[in-house]
Amino acid sequence: MTMTISSHFDGGNIEVLGAEGAAIRLAIRGDVGGEHYQWFYFRLSGGRGVASELHLSNAGGASFTDGWVGYQAVASYDRRRWFRVPTRYADGCLTISHTPTEDSIYYAYFAPYSLERHADLVAGSLVSPLVRHELLGSSVDGRDLDLLIVGEPAASKQVAWIIGRQHPGETMAEWLIEGLLERLLDPEDPVSRALLSRLVFYVVPNMNPDGSVRGHLRCNAAGANLNREWLAPTRERSPEVLFTRARMAATGVDFFLDVHGDEGLPYNFIAGADGVPSLTPRVVALQADYEAALRAASPDFQSAHGYEAAPPGQANMTMATNYVAEAHGCLSMTLEQPFKDNADAPLPEVGWSPERARKLGRANLDALLAVAGRLR
Repeated sequence: MTMTISSHFDGGNIEVLGAEGAAIRLAIRGDVGGEHYQWFYFRLSGGRGVASELHLSNAGGASFTDGWVGYQAVASYDRRRWFRVPTRYADGCLTISHTPTEDSIYYAYFAPYSLERHADLVAGSLVSPLVRHELLGSSVDGRDLDLLIVGEPAASKQVAWIIGRQHPGETMAEWLIEGLLERLLDPEDPVSRALLSRLVFYVVPNMNPDGSVRGHLRCNAAGANLNREWLAPTRERSPEVLFTRARMAATGVDFFLDVHGDEGLPYNFIAGADGVPSLTPRVVALQADYEAALRAASPDFQSAHGYEAAPPGQANMTMATNYVAEAHGCLSMTLEQPFKDNADAPLPEVGWSPERARKLGRANLDALLAVAGRLR
């Protein structure tokens, strides 16, 4: 059987440049706008028993080349279980070396989270009597922007907003939110019950459905990096942010968590609203307590490694965490997860994985309960 590479499916991204036997030269397709690329996802057919060398020849021009150092690609035969395969980076080329044991195999930058699974997450959540659904609006390509409201809104309740996948290639964000929602909707979970007695949750599992389907790393269908659009979003360029920001203004925000993935750092960590003009000691203390509680709830989380804090008054206000902190005076954080393995607790066969992300999502509810009484 002739070996064939294909990527014309939800989230697929690769271009075939040529082949010499089992050595196949590939290139990652750029996001609309041309500024970013790094996400890849493709299928190899007809490679059973063949020691294949898949060369991603333009990896050296990717958005975050430090992300290739120590990185291992993921693969799956059934698109349910994803495992790591031997990968090396040298001279600007990322090479996946693998001998498939089946006729068809998928390779990806991280375990994909399809739009179909997103639809299942939304529909499955609505089985719970605790959940309502709203359409915030439509994306640039006309796709639905889904909002799940968990709990009964009331003046006495604090308001928690959780969003994910502003950067669509950071699929671990929606895996984390899936785990968080699963626990939050468990009627027998005491932490979830306690939280829902105090808070109402507004959850946007996928802020960038267009980029997700198109196989983008960071941008939407208009070429906008949504996490640089919060200061002045427009209907034409960033409707996803425009609609979300407007709904936040209507509900108010006492707690905000923006879930992401970091290409280079092999750790789970939080970046706060450092450098925001109105940042107060109260919010700084809340973040410290949240991180301490999350470390206690999950050994997969740590606070020793992360981003350098912005100096006072020098925050990038186009980013969601900073904009929300300033606009609402609340505890506002970005949660980052690795594309690689967690260096503090490695599992080489799977690296950082969907199931580990789901479990970290569940642990965030323990951390939130630790600060829930002090968010206002």
